[in-house]
Amino acid sequence: MAINQADKAAGDQEKEKSPGAGAALAWYEIENAAEVPSPALLVYPERIRENIDAMVRIAGSPTRLRPHIKTHKTAEIIRMQLDRGITRFKCATIAEAELLGQCGAGDILLAYQPVGPDQERFLKLQAAFPNARFAALADHPETVAQMGKLAGESGSKIRLFLDLNTGMDRTGIPPGPEAEALYKKIAGHPALEACGLHAYDGHIRPTDPRERQAACDMAFAGVTRLKASLEAAGLPVPTVIAGGSPSFPMHAKRKGVELSPGTTLLWDARYQELFPEMPFKIAAVLLTRVISHPGPGTICLDLGHKAIAPEMDFPRVVLPALPSCRQSGQSEEHLVLSCGIGEPPAVGEVIYGFPMHICPTVAKYPELLVVQGHRVQSSWRVAARDYKLTI
Repeated sequence: MAINQADKAAGDQEKEKSPGAGAALAWYEIENAAEVPSPALLVYPERIRENIDAMVRIAGSPTRLRPHIKTHKTAEIIRMQLDRGITRFKCATIAEAELLGQCGAGDILLAYQPVGPDQERFLKLQAAFPNARFAALADHPETVAQMGKLAGESGSKIRLFLDLNTGMDRTGIPPGPEAEALYKKIAGHPALEACGLHAYDGHIRPTDPRERQAACDMAFAGVTRLKASLEAAGLPVPTVIAGGSPSFPMHAKRKGVELSPGTTLLWDARYQELFPEMPFKIAAVLLTRVISHPGPGTICLDLGHKAIAPEMDFPRVVLPALPSCRQSGQSEEHLVLSCGIGEPPAVGEVIYGFPMHICPTVAKYPELLVVQGHRVQSSWRVAARDYKLTI
């Protein structure tokens, strides 16, 4: 797989030359690299806008979208989506929800079941942004009881989506009688509002779109049955939120479903390899440097665990300039590559890389360096990188 990714990255490099003064530069290369300390994460606003436009085209309307902000965690990208007519958002932490409130988002789903102090924080969040509609997830009777008690004692109301487990086995309750009983419990509580169903199917990743559609349909069948059963019992199910980035085009074919992709905004080398039919472009690139030649045919980059998502097997980054190098070791500040015979890149040379997993990679950087016209022009703070802003 690493060879295929390197080949594709090199092909993209050749196809996307700049036609102007920077004709010798690939789309991701910058003229002022000497001014940029490494490692750094570069972002390209025009490509992000193209990805947002592609999301809207697939959805058919910005009103069907509820993008997840976990990938980028930045106010500027939230505002780019607001400018495109997207008003509903999904997030994973109270800090991300607070950032959305600060940006003026109108409808915010905390796609997480609040436990412990986060239940009180959620109430404070609602009070801090009275013009926004907040909701959270629930999949357990105890959580529903706790949230209902807190809301009742505070004289407020909490909106909850029932979180369904459609096969990922990470969170949620399987569609069925217990799920139906829990939804009825939410709907019947005077301090709670049952908003609908939430079904994330991140486990569905066949590369063939037809196989992915079939797997997605099979997993979603239980959601459809549960919705029908609830409505037959006289319980409204106003909204169904479904899918992530891989299943986004599949759920877009369904009527009455809100769509919640997230990685689509910045994309990454892993999804580019797995889902080549999807129209999204890599919009975040790592700038790293060669820091050592520790032995014959071996080089080291300043791209350790602290600079890129390290949770997967090698390769963890696609390096278009080093297609024949094999990633053989990584530690906190170092990425070791075995490059075989030939002249290695010089110590200090700038190397660009496409992350395999962009979401946790972004969280490692306090700021994103904004590239326009092949130059770093400004920076965006990764504002919700931490788990707490003020609430």
